[in-house]
Amino acid sequence: MARAFEARGVWPALATPFTDDGRIDAPAYERLIRFVVDQGVTGVLPCGTTGESPTLSWEEHDLLVASAIELVGDACGVLAGTGSNNTQEAIHGTDHARGLGASAALLVDCYYNGPSSLELRREYYERVLKAVPDIPIVPYVIPGRSGCALGAEDLAMLHLADPKRVPAVKQATGDLDRMRYDRELCGASLAIMSGDDDLTLPMMNDPSIRASGVISVMGNLVPRAMSDMVAARAAGEIGRAGEIASKIGPLLKIVGVRVHGTRVLPGGRELRVEDKFRNPVPLKTMMAGLGMIGAYCRRPLGPMPRAAVDVCRGALRAVWEGAPEYLRPIEEHYGVSVAERLDDDAAWPIGEG
Repeated sequence: MARAFEARGVWPALATPFTDDGRIDAPAYERLIRFVVDQGVTGVLPCGTTGESPTLSWEEHDLLVASAIELVGDACGVLAGTGSNNTQEAIHGTDHARGLGASAALLVDCYYNGPSSLELRREYYERVLKAVPDIPIVPYVIPGRSGCALGAEDLAMLHLADPKRVPAVKQATGDLDRMRYDRELCGASLAIMSGDDDLTLPMMNDPSIRASGVISVMGNLVPRAMSDMVAARAAGEIGRAGEIASKIGPLLKIVGVRVHGTRVLPGGRELRVEDKFRNPVPLKTMMAGLGMIGAYCRRPLGPMPRAAVDVCRGALRAVWEGAPEYLRPIEEHYGVSVAERLDDDAAWPIGEG
């Protein structure tokens, strides 16, 4: 029987570990799930953006969801990433997750196709809801990735028509005014989950948003810290929540990394550029550096140059020096020394500049 979906707390968007030849590393995936569950998260999200879902085959996708559900058992919930830019694929993935006992399904707005909000509601979300009964659906609004967005008005139509079927939204627009409009239209019954680690507390603190938790990237690295921060704020301990956020702040700021680099044209001309490395590359670099998983990302994502890796190491070092208690669970679970790995250049994957 599926564990009921709780639209609150911390749900790590699980990284998908791969071997060096690009196959799913099942033992590393199991170890990661056991790590975050042991740290008290509300639930886990397999096959989200952090899990590199666009590069997974549907066979791999279904395997990862099934494995997560089996591994967590009754310990926490599973929010299965089942979205696609193809409605029929989303129906397949959602139905598979429902049959296995997922708590809910997360559907990202259709990427690349560029549907209007009307089309997203009518030809995507409503079709999935009709085709796959008995499982809650969580829309995932992230226009920076998808190139489109379910509007607040259409979200309100979905939620108010059946609050139990559409109980929450993952908000990754970065637009607080949009989130306030979500709340205005949907009322108190809609749970707003942060899709940006660094905006979680501002979204929870804003009385016009009242977010209830986060679907988190850094929940892979510091699940206890994220859980403690969200729980403290939910309990009204604003100062305590802010203190935790400050201590892990260096990590919350580097879900993406920007560094300057150089391109040399044939003939020798040098050009200055800015390279932006997006989730999950910085996260997986840090996890690999700490000995949690391998660094491999499915191409076209690849290893970062030294300058970007140094940003990641610097953030981890700042947390280790200021609040080591939040990284010690990694030592205990993975049998590593954080200090030694931070200082070991050989532990860190470096790509060409």
